[in-house]
This record gives sequence, structure tokens and C-alpha cells, in this order.
Amino acid sequence: MNRRFTMDFKDKPNTRFKSVDTLNKKQAAEEISALREGINYHDYLYYVENSPKISDSVYDKLFQRLEALEAAFSSLKTPDSPTVRVGTEPVSKLDKIEHKAPLLSLEATLEQDDIESFLKAARKQAHKKSITYMLEPKFDGLSVEVVYGHGHFEYGVTRGNGEVGEDISHNLKTIRALPLSLQRLDNTPALLAVRGEIFMPKKGFTALNKQRVERGEEPFANPRNAAAGLMRQFESRHVADKPLDIFFYEILASDGDLPSTHQDILERLSHWGLKSCPLNKTASTFGQIEKYHHKLAGQRDDIDYEIDGIVIKIDDHGLREALGTRERSPRWALAWKFEPREEVTMVEDIVVQVGRTGILTPVALLQPVDVGGVTVSRATLHNEDEVHRKDIRRGDRVRVIRAGDVIPEVKERIKQPGKKRGKPFHMPKHCPVCDARVVREGAYYLCTAGLSCAAQLTGRIQHYAARNAMDINHLGAKSAAELVTHGLVQDLADLYTLDAKDIEHLEGFATKSANQLQNAIQERKEPRLDRFLFAMGIRHVGRHIARVLATEFRTLDRLANAETQEFAQIPGIGEEIATSVANFFADKKNQSVLNRLKNAGLKIQPMPKRREHPLTGKTFVFTGSLDGFTRDEAKEQVEALGARATSSVSDETDFIVVGKNPGNKLDKAEKHGVKRINEATFQEILDES
Repeated sequence: MNRRFTMDFKDKPNTRFKSVDTLNKKQAAEEISALREGINYHDYLYYVENSPKISDSVYDKLFQRLEALEAAFSSLKTPDSPTVRVGTEPVSKLDKIEHKAPLLSLEATLEQDDIESFLKAARKQAHKKSITYMLEPKFDGLSVEVVYGHGHFEYGVTRGNGEVGEDISHNLKTIRALPLSLQRLDNTPALLAVRGEIFMPKKGFTALNKQRVERGEEPFANPRNAAAGLMRQFESRHVADKPLDIFFYEILASDGDLPSTHQDILERLSHWGLKSCPLNKTASTFGQIEKYHHKLAGQRDDIDYEIDGIVIKIDDHGLREALGTRERSPRWALAWKFEPREEVTMVEDIVVQVGRTGILTPVALLQPVDVGGVTVSRATLHNEDEVHRKDIRRGDRVRVIRAGDVIPEVKERIKQPGKKRGKPFHMPKHCPVCDARVVREGAYYLCTAGLSCAAQLTGRIQHYAARNAMDINHLGAKSAAELVTHGLVQDLADLYTLDAKDIEHLEGFATKSANQLQNAIQERKEPRLDRFLFAMGIRHVGRHIARVLATEFRTLDRLANAETQEFAQIPGIGEEIATSVANFFADKKNQSVLNRLKNAGLKIQPMPKRREHPLTGKTFVFTGSLDGFTRDEAKEQVEALGARATSSVSDETDFIVVGKNPGNKLDKAEKHGVKRINEATFQEILDES
């Protein structure tokens, strides 16, 4: 540290600061320089060395002081200041940059024979019986090139095609483990290009997915997808608070002298404050390599970042040059992958998701696992009774299946004798999203806050905009969550007062996409009654019940003014559904929303007069994929003709329509004697009707 300054923000930080107003520019510059050096030093201790020397509160005071000085003396703020980590101005696009040296990929294998052949070829080339290898975990992250000029961060680039990548400098700066200025600047080269791997620690990934699931958003599939998606954001403020980390493992280019071995390269990187993996190890025999592979394979569930194998690198750089490279991969390195996880994984946490109707559902957040070719990171636990019946707890190993080849669920717990288990799961007494009181109804728990609960409102908006409801393009789960989070929509009627200028400031939007969403909303103002009724998300009212009610009452006014008993008298409408519909229209908040929707210009189209169809009273079931219809379109066709479409086969089923790759419904239909028809016959029936 430059000892011209009396301030020492490294060893014994003094947080008694003079008022900013009393400092001149020169004094401010000196203090800013000292603060930056001190903050960078403590970032290094905390994020790289894992040995902090000051408390979080002292660190915060130093950081806040630097922010205050840079705000007062804006000309003194520089691109390598620690304050840029909290987010900078958004970029308009990700520019392409050519790498200083090619970022090669690795050949990978699962076979032991390939490893032995690799070692034999290396010994033959070196004319030695023994060679030193560097063993490293194979990270399942995002490979990047980071370039420093005279020890200061200049830019960072994704791997891309290995020759050219995308500039993600604005997002890289937010990663605390990445130094904006290297340690020991006195011996850093003028140009230094290093390769690293960005990753998201498992704990951070679980916490991030927990937030997403609780808000009703789709969780990230795995930590790598999360890291890659975040790094390609245009606005770094959306990245700054995310749990990202980085390891460095290679020097790509430098105008200084470089060590002759990989071991020394890693030491040099650490010397400059560039964090390398603590699991790196040397070996000289196949037995040692096999032992390392076996050890890490057994530890992979306990390591706080995803690895999917090990990397074997020849340590000596002279021998590397002799071996050379193939077109896209080096001959001096090979990845020995682990067998992929299949079906069995660990429960990282159990969180509670709040649905659009207020039902609370426990969800298991899992270490990502392959189930039938699909990466699964969460699975439904249905309800509290089901969790207790299977006795699923945090930290348990479980077997995961995809129910009906679609929805992942936990089938069973795998016992681990001798391992201490987590505490039994219990549903919360208050909503995890809005903290409202939770009540139990039968097997389910409900949040009592209604649309004042952000999760319910977000889910309700998403449902309202769905294809089978109001069919509003560009209004999916992420857009709905953004609208609610930023207070732009507090009930469904607010959708019709949205201004494109407000929308374009949300994450994922620009001027064009904001206008598209506003126009899409305004274009859907004349829905048919059954679609609107389904869109309102009334409990127990799906598409079929919505059509039955709409057909019976024909107009919204008649339906809204009906009594519970009138609903209950309709065939197929039981007491529970009747009460739910009557309560919805009797609720004053819902009445207010309906009036506001009407004032916003919504004109609900009445249902056509009911008439008998040839298909009235018939029941259809569909299995397999159809060429001319989506499943929902096929159902809508038969329902429009008076028939009913159900998802399961029973004695009441009249026809089963069989498409490509039918499921087990076909076997059940044959047992029940249901008439089987193909798509062509189904189309003929529709045409005749």
C-alpha cells in the first residue's frame, strides 16, 4: 500500500471519516485510492483465501464511504473500482471479441482403457517411464477468457466457438472472487490473458431456485444453465446479487516469462490473487489417477460446486508442445468423466410453492439428476401428508421418477444407515411469499391473502394470459413476475392500463418487446364467455366446467347474479364447485376487478344458443401425438360439438383417439372395450358433425 497515506484500510481500518464536504479533490483522490486497495485486499481474503480479517459491518462502512466519495467526485470514478460490482449501465448487445489464444475443448471418456492409452502415448513421446500429471476436477460451469492490462481488469469473453466469444465484461465485474486489480502489481505482465470457469455454488443455486419456486417461476435446470444465463444478461444489476464464483486454471497469453510447468502456473495465478481449485493434485501413475477419480466421484455430492469428472493434464509444458493439439482439443490433456447420476439424488431443501389459487405445495429441490434423458432439479411432494408418508427430509437420498413421463416426483427415500437425518418437514403457519395466515382444508393448506399475495397474483396473471384462456402473447411466467414485483399490476384489470414505457424498463424487455406486450393485451378484449370464465382462475373451474357454466347461463351478468342452488342443479356441477363459483362472484374485491375490466373496454361475448349435436353426451380420450391438432385443440373441437374430453379412460369413455406413440391409456381402453379410432376417422367425425 502507498504509505504516503495516513489511512490504512488493510490491517486496521479506521472508519471515522471526515465529512465529504470538507475534502478537496486531491484529498478525495488519495482516500479513494486507499479505500479501493483496502477493499480489494479484503475481497481477496474473503472470496479467495476464505480468511476474512474484518467484520461485515466494517467492510460495509468502507464500501459505503467509497460510494459516497465517488458520488461527490464523479470524475475520480474508474472502471476498476470495486463499486462497479453492484451493477453498471446496461449494454445494448454482447459484442464479439477474438480470443488472445484459442480456448480448446477437451476430449472426454468414460472408459479406463482410454486413460491407459493416453498415459502410454505420453510416455512414448517423452521417452520416459514416468511423467508428472496435474489432476483437476472437471467443472460443469462456463468457460471464459479474462484479460488484464498492467494488472488491471480490461475485459472478459465467453468461450464461444473457441476462437471468438461474447464480451461479458459488465457481468464478470460483479463476481467478487474475480480481482479487478491483481495482487502484487509490481511483477504482473503488461498483458495477461487467463482462462477460468464461472460456476454457481450448490448452496447458492438451491437458494436461488428456492426464491424462484416460491414465486411460482420455473427453476433453473442446473447450476451451469443458471450461470450461463446470468452471464449473458444485458443488465449487470440483475447479476450483481447472484451467487457466482470463478476458478482460474490456465494462462492463455502473456508478454512476460512463464513457468515451465502447470504446477508453477497455478502457483503464479494464486500469487496474483487469481483463485484456483484447492482439489488440484499431482500424480505420476495410473493407480494414483484412478484413486483420485474414485475419490472425487464419491465426494461429488458433498463438494459445493458441480463436477462431472476429472481432467488429466501433462505437467511439463515442453512435452505439451511436443505432443501438440488436434483441430479443437489438446493431445496433452484428457477428461475422465464420472458415470452420470440417474434417478438417485439428494434433497438439498424442501420449499413451499404458492399456486395461483393459494394452495401451498411442498417441492423438493434436488441435486440435478438425469431422469429419462431430462435434467431434473425439483420434484413435487404433493402435500404434507405425502411427505410424512414417504418420510422425506432435507439431506435425504431419494429416487426420482417422472410421473406419466412428465412431472418429476419423489418415489421413495433410500435409507442411509448411520447417517444423521434432517428434521421432519412441516407446512408453514404463514405464507412464505406474503406472510399471510395459512389455513388447512382437507389435505391442502391455503394462503388466505388472495390476490394481495404476489405469488397468487403472478400465477393468476399467467393463467389469465394462457392460450386456452385469454390467449395473450408475450405474457408468460417471467413477464408476469416482473409486472407484480415492480408494482405495475396489482390485479388483472391493471393489465389494460399498462404503458409500454413502463414495461420497457423491466428485465428482459426493450422498446419493441414492450410495445408487443401492450398491443397483445389490448387485442384480447372480446373473449367468449367460457374462455373468460376459465381465465378468471376460479377454484375448481377448469375448461370443461367453464364451458358447462357458460353454455347454461350464456352471459356474464346472468352467471354473476346466479345463486349457489342454481349452479348445483346443473348436471356435473357438484356442491363444492357451486359454492366456489357463487363465492367468487359474491366477493366484493372480485366484483371490483370485474367492473374495472368492463370499464377498461372488455366485452365478454355471450355463448351461442345451445343446440343438440351428434356428439352430445359422448366422451373422448386422446393418447399419443396428432399431426393436425395439438391436444388442447382436439379437446376444444369435441367440446364445441357437445362432447366431453377427459384425460383418463373409464367405463363412460366412448372413443379413444390414437395418435403416434400412444401411452398406456390404449391398453386400459382395450380392457374397457372402448372404441378405438385413428386421427383420420376422428377428422371424419368432426366433419360430419
